[in-house]
Amino acid sequence: VQLQASGGGLVEPGGSLRLSCTASGFSLDYYHISWFRQAPGKEREVVSCISSYDSATYYTDTVTGRFPISRDNAANTMYLQMNSLKAEDTAVYYCARNGGGRLVLIAEYDYWGQGTLVTVSS
Repeated sequence: VQLQASGGGLVEPGGSLRLSCTASGFSLDYYHISWFRQAPGKEREVVSCISSYDSATYYTDTVTGRFPISRDNAANTMYLQMNSLKAEDTAVYYCARNGGGRLVLIAEYDYWGQGTLVTVSS
């Protein structure tokens, strides 16, 4: 089982990036999958989640309306479209597979991608 995150980079405030998370060894649509981020000096926090059975989505307040999450089952890949980026969105972004527990609890995730750095700066 592996998760491969990609798509990070340097972008100016107001710009956009699309993060991808490709899974191998399991099917994404059988699990709840989430994006987390960790800014320098801060704890890791959940950004967005997509559920397995009905593709319902969850967003933390700070990204609601800016970061739509989606999933392509055929490609076994999840995406995070990051729009209207702000300096405070700067962080390492991780995708993770939920092991069956609460979506907002880090301890409930059993597999993690390696992280991709997003830097928002002019």
